Amino acid sequence: MDQRIIVNFDGGSRGNPGAAGTGVVLAAEDGTPLITVGRYIGRATNNVAEYAALIDALRQAKALGARKLTVRGDSELIIKQMRGQYRVKNPALRELHEQAATLADEFEDVRFEHSPRHRNSLADRLANLAMSRKGDVTDVDELPEPPPSHGGQRIVCPHCGREFQLEGES
Repeated sequence: MDQRIIVNFDGGSRGNPGAAGTGVVLAAEDGTPLITVGRYIGRATNNVAEYAALIDALRQAKALGARKLTVRGDSELIIKQMRGQYRVKNPALRELHEQAATLADEFEDVRFEHSPRHRNSLADRLANLAMSRKGDVTDVDELPEPPPSHGGQRIVCPHCGREFQLEGES
């Protein structure tokens, strides 16, 4: 495949370490999503989850037959380590970095770009859904509309686990 694939990845943990998940989005150059996947990876730190997401993304791109990638993530640490701008000091991350670097070397061209969090929202959402569901997800459902009035009741979204406050009538 000659087309450049845009890869967005994100990893997170609830607690550090804590329940962790990854989110991966592979898209065509025009932004059309080709692959969206979130995975629950069990207990991990946020940086381990970020690397797990990157490794999964590179494997997905390889399976797709991609040769040129633009890889975007909101972890400045991971992006700068992959560019060689930061050393990998943490022994727990060193093996994951080497794995990601080996995978990246299999492509004709890979560009690593730091992406602001708000531009990585789909990958973030997939990671959070995977953590909430404690399993793999391939789609992102919209949040349900809250009922019109429940006197300040707190509810939890069944899709993503996010809590929000319902405003009551005065």
